[in-house]
Amino acid sequence: MEEVFLQNKAAPFILVTFVGAPLSQTIYGMILMNKMIEVAKATPSDFPMLIAVGIFGGLAMGFSAWFQGVIGAAAADSQAETGKGFGNYLMGLGIVETVALLVMVFSMIAINA
Repeated sequence: MEEVFLQNKAAPFILVTFVGAPLSQTIYGMILMNKMIEVAKATPSDFPMLIAVGIFGGLAMGFSAWFQGVIGAAAADSQAETGKGFGNYLMGLGIVETVALLVMVFSMIAINA
């Protein structure tokens, strides 16, 4: 992306897509947290299991967001430089996004079991 600025060109607005992609993991974490709070109020004896699920889910979603940021940065560089491949870059982000979604779903199943 440095090349774009060195050529005195404006960065394409489409790059905001790559920058904002990791924010969805925050939403998944909030959904999981709210479900965990409901379960904790209903059955306080499940507290140790909820702590374990919270730590696992938080770490997994955090790593997913981190890797999505790495992919998004590389995609932004490549998109700014070539102007091509936007769909392919979104597919890469989507694969990592799926990890966070699956962690949220499986964690919610685990706390309801």
